[in-house]
Amino acid sequence: MTEALYEPASNEAVASFAPPAYLAAGQSIVVKIGSALLVDPETGGLRAEWLRGLAADVAELRATGKRVALVSSGAIALGRGILGLPRAALPLEQAQAAAAAGQIALARAYAEAFAPHGIHAGQVLLTLDDTKDRRRYLNGRATLATLLDLGVLPIVNENDTVATDEIRYGDNDRLAARVALMTSADRLILLSDIDGLYTANPATDPTARRLDLVSAITPEIEGMAGGALSALSKGGMRTKILAAKTALQGGCAMVIARGDRDHPLAALKEGAPCTWFVPSDTPQNARKQWIAGLRSEGTLSIDDGAATALRAGRSLLPAGVRNVEGRFGRGEPITLTALDGKALGAAICAYTADETRLIAGRQSTEIEPILGYPGRAAVVHRDDMVLWD
Repeated sequence: MTEALYEPASNEAVASFAPPAYLAAGQSIVVKIGSALLVDPETGGLRAEWLRGLAADVAELRATGKRVALVSSGAIALGRGILGLPRAALPLEQAQAAAAAGQIALARAYAEAFAPHGIHAGQVLLTLDDTKDRRRYLNGRATLATLLDLGVLPIVNENDTVATDEIRYGDNDRLAARVALMTSADRLILLSDIDGLYTANPATDPTARRLDLVSAITPEIEGMAGGALSALSKGGMRTKILAAKTALQGGCAMVIARGDRDHPLAALKEGAPCTWFVPSDTPQNARKQWIAGLRSEGTLSIDDGAATALRAGRSLLPAGVRNVEGRFGRGEPITLTALDGKALGAAICAYTADETRLIAGRQSTEIEPILGYPGRAAVVHRDDMVLWD
């Protein structure tokens, strides 16, 4: 037993931990759905009734004002049935073909499931590389934020039609964790075919015990990870632990819960067995600490009006920028200073140094005529900065 691991019978911290209330306190939620939940292993067809129950659960969450995004597996598994391909491991080109056929069917199924609730779904295709490349990461982050702001439910899928290593070795558990960070989510729900993290594989070890609460990913926790328990699932417990590590570093809590039941999110709200991984900080604080620790590649000097606006929680617009120093690319860290040189904070810039020089002091409506394309309205978004006291 490690200090980071808690069990109900021996630790007061877990005794006072109320999972339903903790879930309810989340404001931005990412839900990951595995292939084994969406696709019937016998027929290769969609589990439409299960999906309708999930849609009702998501609609209930949204009705309480929560922002929700889904990360879904299932394109290859569904496409396999559509194309009549065997259940055995597929060659890469057949897996990509299955993903192409399955993706259309999967998107249609989601649209039809959420339509009765008046919810529009938007498909976003990503690979792990998209979340590692800074420019593509920012584009994806902006797209997801805009969809959520417009009330659209993002359905994020791994872009298996063009991915290579992702199909062979990838998983949507880690992708879901990265999407949670991209959307600044405070809760990540991994719906799976197992109800949490066990001390050993419960399918083979009758003495295995489920853990209720984990506050840090220790070597002991990593050692509990086993292989996949389902023929359709690519991710086993090991990938879920890797996802938890990513989520906790970003200040996002994560839960592993059983999804192969009707209304799985409602069951989780009612206290169904699960394992919670709880961070020591919030997503906002974790992101600000990350920004503050980056090495600055340049400086933006801003006027007093802009400085006042930033302290009021607003974004930095081009009109407030008076001087640009250094050479930096889009998405790279910079320092914000007052006109007298006093450091005001650190930030991630939405433009390159050359682009920022061109639009400095201008109105946001002038960005497109100057740069030749419609860029972001803000040079630095309020979520991409940390101000010094």
